[in-house]
Amino acid sequence: MKLLRFGASGHERPGVLTDEGAVLDLSALTSDIDGAFLASGGPDRVRAALAAGSLPVVDMTGLRLGAPVARPGKVVCVGLNYRGHAEETGAPIPPRPVVFMKDPGTVVGPYDEVLIPRGSSRTDYEVELAVVIGGRARYLESPARALDTVAGYAVSNDVSEREFQLEFSPQWDLGKSCETFNPLGPWLVTPDAAGDPQKLGLRLSVNGTPRQNSGTGDMIFDVAYLVWYLSQYMVLEPGDVINTGTPAGVALGLPGTPYLRPGDTVELTIDGLGAQRQTFAQA
Repeated sequence: MKLLRFGASGHERPGVLTDEGAVLDLSALTSDIDGAFLASGGPDRVRAALAAGSLPVVDMTGLRLGAPVARPGKVVCVGLNYRGHAEETGAPIPPRPVVFMKDPGTVVGPYDEVLIPRGSSRTDYEVELAVVIGGRARYLESPARALDTVAGYAVSNDVSEREFQLEFSPQWDLGKSCETFNPLGPWLVTPDAAGDPQKLGLRLSVNGTPRQNSGTGDMIFDVAYLVWYLSQYMVLEPGDVINTGTPAGVALGLPGTPYLRPGDTVELTIDGLGAQRQTFAQA
């Protein structure tokens, strides 16, 4: 199942994408796709409504797609979690997940304009598999149970400003939390539809030139381990988002460090989870 949100920013309505490509309105079932919806069996209610054929079709002509989950309580990120990315940046393979936080206010729609911050010269892209939590995760007993708490998966662009991130502070938050720095979506794909999260291809291009092309099998710490690990140090609540790391090919690790400039267009996709497209502009 592919859940989505459509409409003007701040006024999105909930929907679901059918196998035939139609968008159905979920407003009769829920006011939004958020933590409360995910925690209260919302996806099961949608499945029942789909089976009953009771949901109205939405004419999506001219309508914006928003992030597929509203108001995440937190966005937890994992750095250096792909072997190829660690190698290209000259970093050793981390013995434990590298964890940092990103302002939840950075989350925008998959096709929204992304703003290059004032004073930036090193804005970078990162295609990532996002994990959306559906059930409260606190001190999980083992990674084997961790995926039971996952509501679904989405495409995420963990946009980063490398000078802010690496030179202006010993922590990474400054370079990760600029406005619009986390396009998410187009859909929240439930686990039954997404398949094995460790067998997904990830790709990203800039102005049509391929930059990243890898798979989640290159992760150092897999999704189940990350959810379990994070639950030992923080409570993961329904609606929270985990960005699980990016593969090789970011501008930071390429010859000439081809960072993003106003007017650049970034396209990214993950197998089965859809595609994003953003044009970058000056803040």
